[in-house]
Amino acid sequence: MPKFYARRRLSILAALTGLIASVGLLNGPTASAALPTPVSAATARTYLASLTVKAENRTGYDRDLFPTWITISGTCNTREYILKRDGSNVVTDSACASTSGSWYSPYDGATWTAASDLDIDHLVPLAEAWDSGASAWTTAARQGFANDITRPQLIAVTDNVNQSKSDKDPAEWMPSVTSYRCTYVRAWVQVKYYYGLSVDSAEKTALTSYLAAC
Repeated sequence: MPKFYARRRLSILAALTGLIASVGLLNGPTASAALPTPVSAATARTYLASLTVKAENRTGYDRDLFPTWITISGTCNTREYILKRDGSNVVTDSACASTSGSWYSPYDGATWTAASDLDIDHLVPLAEAWDSGASAWTTAARQGFANDITRPQLIAVTDNVNQSKSDKDPAEWMPSVTSYRCTYVRAWVQVKYYYGLSVDSAEKTALTSYLAAC
């Protein structure tokens, strides 16, 4: 085959490949959650090794002991702030409520166009925090934890997935999107380490296993 025609066929193939890739991008998730990037797997493994291992104790837990949602900026409370952060083309009204936009839930891979279909997940659940040390905190400290927009602790996800997760730790529940699990456990360990929270033995075993695969 003449080199000219060979090159022409290759250029046509490259163009088609680029077109297919573009179509894939257009058909992919329209938004991705903007969870603050957690520490690396290596750092998470170091953090995990330093966490205290002890049995959990839920005595006295009450969700109201973790005040949510507080004002973050202007008229926006924590939920509204995370919805704006994690969505794409989010439009809000004068009260900061999201009236339109698109949200991709990394736990289950679903995309939503109504804010009412999303919950703001506390990656380390409030009850889990209570069980592992937050029972000794002041209410102000628990409020800070419940509204932490700096650490990888709050993320917009499909509401019924968040409800299914409830207060489970990684030994009991993990995102169904397996490619997100490394991010999830890195974030989990970072939050627990930052707040000086303990882990139970099953939780540490699960975290160790997941981090080994990161």
